[in-house]
Amino acid sequence: MKIENPFESGHIKNYVLAYVSVLVIMILFFIAATLFRENVRYPKKEFPIRQKAQKAAHKENQAVQLSQKHPADSKMKMIDIKY
Repeated sequence: MKIENPFESGHIKNYVLAYVSVLVIMILFFIAATLFRENVRYPKKEFPIRQKAQKAAHKENQAVQLSQKHPADSKMKMIDIKY
């Protein structure tokens, strides 16, 4: 069995047509995808800046409440140095 050269036998035309048809199908799918795509705009999320300050105040309030539960004359003492 002899392998034929596609350029000499005229089969190259079939290969080119197959390649072009695949390209056309890809382009058509791309166009269809861009035409029927719905652009949904989501509202911008904004976070309040005061939230950090409120959390710090909340932690301070908890510390004050803990110190009120444990008076200074107890046997245990908190360390003043923060590591």
